[in-house]
Amino acid sequence: MEAVRRRRVTVTGVVQGVGFRPYVYTRATGLGLAGHVTNTPDGVVAEVEGAAAAVSAFCERLAADAPPLAVVDAVEHCEVPVAGGAGFTIVASLTGGPARTLVSPDVATCADCLAELADPADRRHRHPFITCTHCGPRFTIVTGLPYDRAHTTMARFPMCPDCAREYADPADRRFHAQPVACPDCGPRLRLLAGHPPRAVSAADPVAEARRLLAAGAILAVKGLGGYHLACDATHAGAVAELRRRKARGDKPFALMARSPGDVEHLVRIGPEERALLTGAVRPVVLLRRRPAAADALPAAVAPGSPDLGVMLPYTPVHHLLLGLPGDPPGPRLLVMTSGNLSGEPIVTEDDEALERLAGLADAWLAHDRPIHVPCDDSVVRICDGEPLLVRRSRGYAPLPVDLPLSVPAILAVGGDLKNTFCLGEGRRAWPSAHIGDMADLATQHAFERAELQLESLTGVTPALLAADRHPGYRSGRWARRAAGARPLVGVQHHHAHIASAMAEHGLDGTARVIGVAFDGTGYGDDGAVWGGEFLLADYAGYTRFAHLAPVPLPGGDAAVHRPYRMALSHLRAAGLDWAADLPCTAACPADELRVLATQLDRGLNCVPTSSMGRLFDAVSSLAGVCQRAGYEAQAAVELEAAALAAPAPPGPGYAFALRGPAGRPGGPLTADPAPVLAAVVADVRAAVAQEVVAARFHACVADLVTTLCGLARERHGLTAVALTGGVFANTLLSSACARALSGHGFTVLRHRRVPPNDGGLSLGQLMVAAARATEHHPQQGEAHVPRGTRPSA
Repeated sequence: MEAVRRRRVTVTGVVQGVGFRPYVYTRATGLGLAGHVTNTPDGVVAEVEGAAAAVSAFCERLAADAPPLAVVDAVEHCEVPVAGGAGFTIVASLTGGPARTLVSPDVATCADCLAELADPADRRHRHPFITCTHCGPRFTIVTGLPYDRAHTTMARFPMCPDCAREYADPADRRFHAQPVACPDCGPRLRLLAGHPPRAVSAADPVAEARRLLAAGAILAVKGLGGYHLACDATHAGAVAELRRRKARGDKPFALMARSPGDVEHLVRIGPEERALLTGAVRPVVLLRRRPAAADALPAAVAPGSPDLGVMLPYTPVHHLLLGLPGDPPGPRLLVMTSGNLSGEPIVTEDDEALERLAGLADAWLAHDRPIHVPCDDSVVRICDGEPLLVRRSRGYAPLPVDLPLSVPAILAVGGDLKNTFCLGEGRRAWPSAHIGDMADLATQHAFERAELQLESLTGVTPALLAADRHPGYRSGRWARRAAGARPLVGVQHHHAHIASAMAEHGLDGTARVIGVAFDGTGYGDDGAVWGGEFLLADYAGYTRFAHLAPVPLPGGDAAVHRPYRMALSHLRAAGLDWAADLPCTAACPADELRVLATQLDRGLNCVPTSSMGRLFDAVSSLAGVCQRAGYEAQAAVELEAAALAAPAPPGPGYAFALRGPAGRPGGPLTADPAPVLAAVVADVRAAVAQEVVAARFHACVADLVTTLCGLARERHGLTAVALTGGVFANTLLSSACARALSGHGFTVLRHRRVPPNDGGLSLGQLMVAAARATEHHPQQGEAHVPRGTRPSA
């Protein structure tokens, strides 16, 4: 008779809220094993007992055959004494001790639930909260660990007998599905309208909401991670009114379509984009416009943008709003934008929605399931066949990034725009969901709540903090207040960008990379605004190898919002006249032009900047593409759009002048854009098309990157290049640089797991802070991180 054995099996990773315990139950009972399985703060723990061969078979493919939403990091098992007994059970979760498991992100409604939603014979027909083990809310409803219904915002909804029976049936798809619900046990929708808002008496709140949308109303719709503002995307009046009410400027709206087929006439959808659109994450996917979009959609949807941001429905409410088969006609394409005023955090609380969205919405489609964790939609685009995250949030958070080195418990607080923070310990880092612009007090409060929530989910208690060196950043001020007696490491902005790219590519920091960090702004070592940087960097330090020639930034934010000011500043620095026939001169009011001249002559409120983002603004204005920016990077986005429309190749190119260090042997090289600007002026005066000017400028920036990286390799022997910073969200530039660098034998590191913009900054801050901590206090058993070159003064 075969020997009986018993093993304790511990599974770590994303294994709670994804049907892992039911999977273990089914696998164990199928093999005739006795024992039990439970959730613990460490993950899922099972004990299995039976014939030795069956116990071994249970362990061998436990990870390989795991449920589709599970991410198994490790399976560990050990022999324990045989206990006897028969049957296999799921036992109550164990609590206590620090959390060390991973919570699943929210997941789009699965095909099985959608089939039930549309089936008149199913008891969940048209139920707005249909869910199962394989889909639905997770991260946004979790209030604690282990992941059980009692630790979610579903705790207030007792299961009806039918749901309880499904929940307890191992053969059912809803076996131990914590958010399980039905029309009898809730949650429930309600529709409110008017000012002040009053409940609308309607047998079907969603059907009435669809009628309002078709009539041109603007609705506040409660989703997984917050409220959206929605309107019919083909109703020109509704779109324009939403833009006016939201104070949106020209920033593009996201669209929600029922299927890819509903937008294929508007945008180009490749196989990678289609997989993103239809997968479990359902982010907003930035898709290149087709010419037909100009006639099919109001211009106010996405003025001046080369892309349309499209997502498919990811909750049952979304599917119902867009209509099920057989529903009366209604809008097939919705604007679906964050429920907030520009610059404020997304609204999650119902009372707050009625107050803060009162001036924005005509009606509210709400429900009584609380949102515990705010979470905006993620935004992704495809670049050379790979995803490039513009915003990492719903569907990705709170999944961790694996680190190439073990780090102490650290909190990195990120920047002030596109803020995210990052917690890390051991070989994992947890970037937060998108927080937003820290200039708004409500966003700062949202940051504090989110930070406490992520600490509780990860079990990380930071012993060290990291922040940007900028003395005025609100994130840095918060870190200084919160640090107390804990060390606080200041990290240079562009060093953090490069370290972020290194970390997500698994570099351990023993070799430096050539970091090309292009963005709009970052506090430099000399107090100037950097942003056109070539740094030789590891985690511990960097050397400034080259940079754009600095020019005055006249009036700070005024120059950001009025690109013609940057064009005029660059022309003055290049020794070029402010001729009246140039678009930037014509765009500047006469009074402002005189004041600007005095400001530049006297250096009043004119901090120097080497920003590549500001050079893009300047060329956009000089070429006549964009003179006023209503949202971040608008001038650069519209310049990219123009370049994409140019004939290929665009003809004779432009070129920067490279200059050696002035009076500083061994100092950084300078890339002077004066010849570029002179060539742009000549083309503008020769009536060369905007599109050609834009394409030639993109090409010359890619040439600059290739040339300077080649020089860095010649002088320092480095062969890996990290392309980072918000400018590299421009896929035309990113592709051109990567193609040229790869052709010259470089290894090119581009962001795939965190954004290249400031949304990825906190991961890099964490790695730099860890290197500094290890540098001074190496942990026993860990490799010492090389010091590298310290930042130049």
